[in-house]
Amino acid sequence: MRNRSLIAMIMMLVFVGLSSSVFAKDAISLALQGGKLTAKEAAALEKQVQENPSDVDSRTQLLGYYSVKKYLNPAAREANQKHVLWLIKNAPESKILATPYGQLNAILNPLAYRQGKKAWEVQIEKEPQKLKLLQSSANYFLQHDRELAKKLLQKAQALDPKNQKWPAALGQLYYLDMITNSYKAKHEAERESAERALKQYETAYKLSSSREQDAILQYLAKVALAVQETAKAKKYAEKMLTQNESGWNHGNNLHHGNIILGKIALASGNVAEAKQRLLNAGNTPGSPQLNSFGPDMTLAKELIQKGEQDAVLEYLTLCSKFWTLGKDKLKQWSEIVKKGQAPSAWRSIQP
Repeated sequence: MRNRSLIAMIMMLVFVGLSSSVFAKDAISLALQGGKLTAKEAAALEKQVQENPSDVDSRTQLLGYYSVKKYLNPAAREANQKHVLWLIKNAPESKILATPYGQLNAILNPLAYRQGKKAWEVQIEKEPQKLKLLQSSANYFLQHDRELAKKLLQKAQALDPKNQKWPAALGQLYYLDMITNSYKAKHEAERESAERALKQYETAYKLSSSREQDAILQYLAKVALAVQETAKAKKYAEKMLTQNESGWNHGNNLHHGNIILGKIALASGNVAEAKQRLLNAGNTPGSPQLNSFGPDMTLAKELIQKGEQDAVLEYLTLCSKFWTLGKDKLKQWSEIVKKGQAPSAWRSIQP
């Protein structure tokens, strides 16, 4: 379950990066409006689309309407698939296709997903250098055809080398590979993925605005540490801690920057600094990501292995202030830590 949560989180980061342009925001607003429709209003929109198939805005609203219902209702799922497939085949530059609303799930309906895949391949073959098509089709393939998504992003990067969103998205996909390979104990593949992620993140960082750089710093530090580029990892982590305290990413920076610096300190034998860094990380005000997915436990795991249960228990108490969704889990973990053990859910790499 934890593995799925990590992958879902990283996928969402890639989606956000690729769909953050102004043209996609308008589509998302329409989809959000669609999510508030009543059944009667949705039926009226369906009738409108039947009379005017090229009404993309109405289809966009309907995709918002079906965004949750498709997981619960087969009829809603079928209607959702119908609109996505129509858009790919007839209006592939539609703004909504660059967002998660424009995806089909290969697990829920393998046939529909394959139909969408074929439709995207036809569009790319027609206009292989169209950036909007490369972007939207890469989004479609992110979850179920990761290698194909990478090829499309690499092609877009070659055509548009000054745009930070392509290397940023590729960096996230290689980072996801790194985590996957870590779980599977494929250490050589894990390091290779980390090296590729670092290269792409560094390219994205150079091309990014200060706000975009702030979002990338955490991943730069983590992959640098994964490939034992300790000086780089320390530089990026320290920069995270100098970012604006009132900034949008302050909670993440404070938490992950201290975790990374604590791991570096522990690796050099400085247990006292590592413990303090752990507590500093626990004193974060939180963030949407931390509040939902919980804290990074990698440094805590290493400190338990050094016999430092007291610091870890204090850290878990601090984390309960922002991770209210995980209070029960934190209590369970505390009981395990009191026995001098690390919970099995704590991985060596976390997002």
